[in-house]
Amino acid sequence: QVQLVESGGGLVQAGGSLRLSCAASGGTLTGYSMAWFRQTPGKEREFVTTINWSGGTIDYADSVKGRFTISRDNAKNTVYLQMNSLKPEDTAVYYCAARRGLPMGFTTYYDHWGRGTQVTVSS
Repeated sequence: QVQLVESGGGLVQAGGSLRLSCAASGGTLTGYSMAWFRQTPGKEREFVTTINWSGGTIDYADSVKGRFTISRDNAKNTVYLQMNSLKPEDTAVYYCAARRGLPMGFTTYYDHWGRGTQVTVSS
């Protein structure tokens, strides 16, 4: 059973950067697509970005294009989210998710989830 643990969240000023990590244990991420979602209180969890097993297929939500970069190190069973030019509206709990097969932008397709890491961007 794959278990995911996010880290790297914190408090940052607008315009700053953070790098989130998602480490997998209990199994390999071979064949898994990975994604980041985020959620704020009272709202549904929203898609941020996804990457396929090889890293050759990547997709971003329009709201983060040009500012966020997803990457993965399969040897380390870890996925990263580099977040630059952060805005107050990026404040949320960020969740890592994994699924076997093609990357998808909807939460219902993902079988494995981390517990999330809080990102707070002050203005």
